[in-house]
Amino acid sequence: MFRLSLVALLVLLAAPFSCDYPDVESYIQAEEVLRWEPAIHRFDSLNAIEDSDETTLLVTGSSSVRLWDGVATDLAPYKVMQRGYGGAKLSDYNYYAKRIIKAHRFKGIVVFIANDIHGGDDDRSPEEVLALFRKLSKQIREQNGRTPVLWVGITPTPYRWEVWPNTREANELIKAYCKWRRPLHFIPTEDLFIGPDGLPDSSLFRADMLHLNADGYRVWAERIKEGLAGAGIEP
Repeated sequence: MFRLSLVALLVLLAAPFSCDYPDVESYIQAEEVLRWEPAIHRFDSLNAIEDSDETTLLVTGSSSVRLWDGVATDLAPYKVMQRGYGGAKLSDYNYYAKRIIKAHRFKGIVVFIANDIHGGDDDRSPEEVLALFRKLSKQIREQNGRTPVLWVGITPTPYRWEVWPNTREANELIKAYCKWRRPLHFIPTEDLFIGPDGLPDSSLFRADMLHLNADGYRVWAERIKEGLAGAGIEP
């Protein structure tokens, strides 16, 4: 806990004096990016027929967003536009952000992307995840001005429990970065999904122990709505 807090403090102290954003283009591998072109093309088609305005909330990110069949009900009375694709990472999302987000106006943008640290050889470090988040938040600010952006903390899951220390550190870095940078907001979720035994609560997950079930989504939705209210975003 102390180490995480110290790292977060160092980010807060150092970041304001950095006038440039880290070079993250080198993280974006063509094969990794282009595999999602069909999903993004589908978003292009939806963007051509769906409209939004300052009453619309964009919920976007990886498979947990894509699989959220009850998002409109769970987040009611907010008016929701859903844009999620399975396996999304911050690296490829940065590449496609303009096509996913720019075509619309929004009341707020809720982002959940959880695959940059997954237990593979290509895992990003917590610091790289922060750099990619900074890149994304900069893109959104350039495209959507002062539209509030709410980053949903990466969920502790049974399936990826071994990499939770790195994931948790990435969460802490992003939380620290958001703290003094409105309109960025961090929505914590760790306390919702870790049980009294200190382990992820499997009752909130599907059989794959990675994605949320209906109960997990309802818990998630209530915390997201609390975060929206805290950011001053009313339905």
